[in-house]
Amino acid sequence: MGKSYFSYSTLKKTSPKIFKLIQQEETRQKQVLEMIASENYTSTSVIETLGSVFTNKYSEGYPKRRYYQGNSVVDTVEIYAQDLAKKLFGVPHVNVQPYSGSPANAAIVMGLLKPGEKLMGLALDQGGHITHGLAVSLSGKFFKTAHYSVSKKTRQLDYDEVEAVLKAKPDLIICGFTAYPRTIDFARFRKIADKVNALLMADVSHITGLIIGGVHPSPVAYADVVMTTTHKTLRGPRGAMIMVTDRGLKRDPEMGKKIDAAVFPGLQGGPHDNQTAAIAVALEEASKPSFKKYASQIVKNAKALAERLVKNDLDLVSGGTDNHLILVDLQRQNVSGKLAAEALEVAGIVTNFSLVPYDPMPPFYSSGIRLGTPALTTRGMKEKDMIKVGDWIARAIKEVEGYVLPADKEDRLELLKKFRGDIVKNKNLLKIQKEVTTFAKKFPVPGIDS
Repeated sequence: MGKSYFSYSTLKKTSPKIFKLIQQEETRQKQVLEMIASENYTSTSVIETLGSVFTNKYSEGYPKRRYYQGNSVVDTVEIYAQDLAKKLFGVPHVNVQPYSGSPANAAIVMGLLKPGEKLMGLALDQGGHITHGLAVSLSGKFFKTAHYSVSKKTRQLDYDEVEAVLKAKPDLIICGFTAYPRTIDFARFRKIADKVNALLMADVSHITGLIIGGVHPSPVAYADVVMTTTHKTLRGPRGAMIMVTDRGLKRDPEMGKKIDAAVFPGLQGGPHDNQTAAIAVALEEASKPSFKKYASQIVKNAKALAERLVKNDLDLVSGGTDNHLILVDLQRQNVSGKLAAEALEVAGIVTNFSLVPYDPMPPFYSSGIRLGTPALTTRGMKEKDMIKVGDWIARAIKEVEGYVLPADKEDRLELLKKFRGDIVKNKNLLKIQKEVTTFAKKFPVPGIDS
């Protein structure tokens, strides 16, 4: 598979332990199929930028308004990243400082709502995110919340049902999700929000790359504020951006300033300047024509994989996918998603267990697995390759059908112990692993092989 692009010549001497662990992680990433929907491979340029001397700088504040000296270059970097995002998304105001998606969402609700006001989002077990009003998060602790669901019949959003939740009179409505495999009708969400004069926030962390690539509608014309992480389908470093739209500034000319103040000094200290610079690199890459082809291929691959999984008699939430993400409901296979995910990892396929709509099981032992195609697409895989991947997934799940988790905690831990001992010796899972490893060698990993 070739040597790593990076030599780590100094690290070998100063920290041989960490160097060895990096080597192990490089090997792992090259030999498996990374199918966690929120993961991707960045370019070598992004990794180089993250490891640059911008790591050394402290730049609390905003460009031209810092609390430290020596930020003339950093100011240029941050303004450049903002300008790239403004042009790419067509928005007038951008904040590129949030450390990740969760603090970015916290900054939005903190900046736009008063404590005790109400936000409304998709329920966690329906595909929503923790930060969209779950009781354990800041959004649920300091604000009142209401939640809408997907249809019990179709497992897709029924906008009439979403509208019915308006009786709760939310001040902010959140659309955009963490585990929803279908297209979002942002225009309809706008109409719903207008009925109660609510602000509309779009969390497009998962689908940003698809929006840029033109294979998913953009929320910019409809939302007041848009949040996105910068990894996932955007293929950048782990970070986030908050964008205020023309609509948002027309409603409240101070909206951008309020959110900026919530990011700093409200929730964060100095930004990670190496991360900001790497976001700029990712935005440059996303501005190229080749990125549109990449985004289109992500969706083609997801649809091909979904079709193959259905052919292999697996149940998909909503029956398929419109984007990069697939939810497999394993209730009919009578196996926990957690156990299926662990068996798949033994087989060389890395995914995550996930709640499915109306899941009878608790989150940690949920009934589904979530799959994504961004990372496989980055490595150059196409629809024909998804047929193989779909067959491997189905074969691996078949090996663990009927592993039911007992209700009793002690019995459950005992079964998990036995299960983990069994799967690492399962001949069929190990056979799939060997096939996967041979297959994966054909596809280079950006940032490692080049």
